[in-house]
Amino acid sequence: MKEKILETIEQYETIIVHRHVRPDPDAYGSQGGLVAILQASYPEKKIYAVGQEEPTLHYMRRLDVIEDKVYKGALVIVCDTANQERICDKRYTLGDKLIKIDHHPNEDPYGDLLWVETSASSCSEMVYEFYLYGKDKGLKMNDEAARLLFAGIVGDTGRFLFPSSTEKTFTYAGELIHYNFSRTELFDKMYELDANIIKLKGYILQNFGLHENGVASVKLTKELIAEYDARPAEASLLVGILGDVKGIKAWVFFIEENDQIRVRLRSKGPVINTVARKFKGGGHPLAAGASIYSWDEVSQVIKELEEVCKS
Repeated sequence: MKEKILETIEQYETIIVHRHVRPDPDAYGSQGGLVAILQASYPEKKIYAVGQEEPTLHYMRRLDVIEDKVYKGALVIVCDTANQERICDKRYTLGDKLIKIDHHPNEDPYGDLLWVETSASSCSEMVYEFYLYGKDKGLKMNDEAARLLFAGIVGDTGRFLFPSSTEKTFTYAGELIHYNFSRTELFDKMYELDANIIKLKGYILQNFGLHENGVASVKLTKELIAEYDARPAEASLLVGILGDVKGIKAWVFFIEENDQIRVRLRSKGPVINTVARKFKGGGHPLAAGASIYSWDEVSQVIKELEEVCKS
């Protein structure tokens, strides 16, 4: 499949790369890293990274603004996006051919070419592997691509703490740090938080709920988030903090937005993407998400999570 993708890339003069809505570092890292590799490898081609920008990720890269007509006859690549509903910028359908590169369970096999590796720690890891495959066939790595891919790997592995970190993950990360970028500066920008978000973090640690079978939960209403002068996307950055609490097997954050309540699920072992799917969501076995539309549904989500942890 890597050979087919490389052959297809070489056939097109215009390549447009997308990723998922509400992006995380891996979404930006895989998208931006792939674009940087292709731009270095094919300076004569027109290559773009598109989508709605996330202000908290401006340190990684800024995105391109292009007109609809650019899609005519173009190759479109979507990174790190399991299903079509979550693709950011719905113009992805306007291109000539579509490629999916992803590491989530392939429950929505969209695209003309699909490369899905659920064993990969991140989509950024896959993009680096794609470079390794093609480096003797014309693909070139540069410092910017290495910085973005390293950030994506770090983000999706929780600084290499998650079980998804494999020997391959550490090998690739070790190779990427040989390029010229500051890991210290990158980590500072990835993990420094404004004082208001630190205070929100303190609220969460003082007010999370404990339930049966090692389940914990956090409810963040719109009013509470506004009280800390935060945005839902910033609140989502804090989902991992309960992983440090002894005795918790899995936990869920309920983060209210204007039209829905985001359900963020995390686990230390029990498979929780099955719970997400019951609420029209999905994701990885230990990190998944869904949406509900009423606070009345919270108890059902927690009940389902308790059952998973019990079994």
